[in-house]
Amino acid sequence: MIRVRGVKKSFGDLKVLRGIDLDIHDGETLVILGKSGEGKTVFLKILTGLLEPDSGSVIINGIDITKLTERELNDIRLGMGIVFQENALFDFLTVKENVSILFKELAKKLLKKEIKKENIDKKVKNILKLVGLEGKEDFYPQALSGGMKKRVAIARALILNPYILFYDEPTSGIDPVTASKINFLIKDLHDKLNITSIVVTHDLNCAFFICDRIALLSSGKIVFCGKKEEFLNSKIPQVKEFLESYYAIKSI
Repeated sequence: MIRVRGVKKSFGDLKVLRGIDLDIHDGETLVILGKSGEGKTVFLKILTGLLEPDSGSVIINGIDITKLTERELNDIRLGMGIVFQENALFDFLTVKENVSILFKELAKKLLKKEIKKENIDKKVKNILKLVGLEGKEDFYPQALSGGMKKRVAIARALILNPYILFYDEPTSGIDPVTASKINFLIKDLHDKLNITSIVVTHDLNCAFFICDRIALLSSGKIVFCGKKEEFLNSKIPQVKEFLESYYAIKSI
């Protein structure tokens, strides 16, 4: 579904991505691992068209999005859902309003008409049921736990029925029990919706539970891409370092 070739990105003298090559298959869950500061979020923004690479190509369903106009790129983005690390919810809107706002705004712009309130309410209710938040439509974000806020962010990302779902550090800032529940949700949604999921994280527990394949970003390049078993048995120094840190923490 996605083919990345030679993607580079610098900010002034800081070289963040030094030539990324990666294939992402239709219907898989690919986890992009990497230490903090390795450029995972920068790479995610390039995949979604929020940042332009300095060079290279990002081909989604046969279209190189780096060559598109903003309007053409917006058409591609209609098939994407993005779950931001800090959720990016509006505190002054209810759960229902947060989930439906994108749906309503796009209907105005693309369909040139208002969608009936009952149709919006029905769609939001179905999406909230899917993520385990049935009955929370009228709550405000400040009344929700960290895990519930994450579920609202996921619901909003699903509202347009995307074929690609991007997660930026989905278990960051939440406790281990809640993180485990979010991992189950990510896996459950992938299985139910047959959606292509791209998950950026440094959390190996998350990666091992949800992945079909793992890609490791290190020093601006993908140094490994393969299945969990291949990752666990890899002799690549950066992979071994990542695993040693993981096992050291587990042994405490």
